[in-house]
Amino acid sequence: MPHTSLNIHTLVLYKQRPAIVTQVGPKKIAIQVEDETLSVRPKDVTLLHPGPLAGLHALTPVSGELLTAWELLAGGATTLAELAELAFGDFTPRTAWAAWREVADGLRFSGEPDAIIVHTAEVVAQITAARAAKAAEEAAWAAFLARAAQGVTAPEDGRYLQEVVAVAHGQQAQSKALQALGQPESRESAHALLLRLGVWAPTYNPYPARAGLPTHPPDAPLPPLPDEPRRDLTHLVALAIDDAGSSDPDDALSWENGRLWVHVADAAALIPPDSPADLEARARGANLYLPEGTVPMLPPAATQRLALGLEAVSPALSFGLALNAAGEVVDLEITPSWVRVTRLSYADAAARLAEEPLRALYRLAQQNMARRRASGAVEIDLPEVKVRVVDGQVQIIPLPALPSRDLVREAMLLTGEAVARYALQHAIPLPFTTQETAVDELPPADTPAEMFALRRLMKPSRPSSQPGPHAGLGLALYVQTTSPLRRYLDLVVHQQLRAHLRGEALLDEQALMARVGAADAVSGDVRRAERLSNQHWTLIYLQQHPAWEGEGVVVDQRGSQDQALLPALGLDTSVHRRGERPLDARLRLKLKQVDLPELRAHFHATPIEA
Repeated sequence: MPHTSLNIHTLVLYKQRPAIVTQVGPKKIAIQVEDETLSVRPKDVTLLHPGPLAGLHALTPVSGELLTAWELLAGGATTLAELAELAFGDFTPRTAWAAWREVADGLRFSGEPDAIIVHTAEVVAQITAARAAKAAEEAAWAAFLARAAQGVTAPEDGRYLQEVVAVAHGQQAQSKALQALGQPESRESAHALLLRLGVWAPTYNPYPARAGLPTHPPDAPLPPLPDEPRRDLTHLVALAIDDAGSSDPDDALSWENGRLWVHVADAAALIPPDSPADLEARARGANLYLPEGTVPMLPPAATQRLALGLEAVSPALSFGLALNAAGEVVDLEITPSWVRVTRLSYADAAARLAEEPLRALYRLAQQNMARRRASGAVEIDLPEVKVRVVDGQVQIIPLPALPSRDLVREAMLLTGEAVARYALQHAIPLPFTTQETAVDELPPADTPAEMFALRRLMKPSRPSSQPGPHAGLGLALYVQTTSPLRRYLDLVVHQQLRAHLRGEALLDEQALMARVGAADAVSGDVRRAERLSNQHWTLIYLQQHPAWEGEGVVVDQRGSQDQALLPALGLDTSVHRRGERPLDARLRLKLKQVDLPELRAHFHATPIEA
């Protein structure tokens, strides 16, 4: 717009508001907008009427025939001056502003003062429908917010809550609903809102979804068991010892004249490298053990066909460890086999340690424990529990330190150590499990607080294509071997060993490391989801037992807070410290409140006198 077209008392449009020019300068003009005077560039305003306009107060409403004007002009084009004259009979600042307001509304007209488009009836109908839909949506949104503020929902609110669910699952960072309700856009806040609205039941466990983990079993196809020679070891007593209720036994033990046999489910017989089931297991990394149930990494049919003791006779990959008098492995035989397995719980096995072969197996376990201790093995003795959900009720079952657990653990460690040495002797690439020493010299640990501190000092174990010591186990070499139904890298070990035994091509180090990397990338998510899920269901247990009371022990202190370990729950929590309280002090704890989204339980703590 030329500078010369603007004069004092001209009506202009500035940021969709009427303004009157009060001064014209060489480069800028002064305008009056409502109650303020501004200095702007001529190109910042749009000319509506050359004036003169005495003041903005003169722009009072005016009646006219805008509807008639639209009907006459529909489908064509016009100017502001022509529209004002047609609708109001004159073109004045007052009628110019009234006509422009109709144009700015956008229903029947659109465009600029000197080029106004007159909409057809069809376009007006479309705009009207769109505005009605927008108004209805705004009303529905307002109604949703009103209901949400009162803690209720309606069936039609699901679409508004999708973003809240996505935030609660950690799948996105923002939610319009949380913003509008004045809530933080955090997973915990979203979780709390969904609980408050009854969208999620308190029992809903969001942690596998937050970790991006599947909660359904894979359905990859499995081939028939290969027709191959298998050594008949069904004459041996083979004991699969596990927690009561375990549904996927994948190892069993036998004793034969000084030879330890460790029979392991022959998963690689059905799942070769890069098969559909192998690729699915690689993406999952391990079984996901949740209190509400297990999500397997392999198709359920693999467990049904391979788990030891589910059928009268089971296929296995058996490891025969020849031992000297000191309990050291002097030879290892690996063979596909048939075994006849008897299943025992840890408690049953502990009650029968005086019987053979359990007596011989436990004697061997004691020897191996002493050997590992002498090599610097770290033993952390803290209470353990198993959290289960049965028919909606949470059960927390203490796991006592039974000698039968030592028996099974030491047999598995002997096997893993022997397989590691066998792999080096035969140049078989395997994923070794290593652990660096946390510090040059670990502090002694006898009390719960000392054990708690020692656990925090320990570095995590890592898979590696290169052999190395496992400091925590006190082993110079170690390969996890005995859980191929449960852990992907154990399955890879079995695939390599079977290929070696059959004289087939092995995975090279590059292919092996690709598998190590894939499994390692997801294994942390699996462990985190399991840990948080156990905490979640432990808090549900406390909600189901609101009068809970029990003992705790102080295992750490930070500022005015004590970290208390609750042995009966396998839980540690912060409690406020009143007065002086030493580490390992015993406390009487009484439940006050459970904050499920924050995974916190609050207790009232009183000292227990020694």
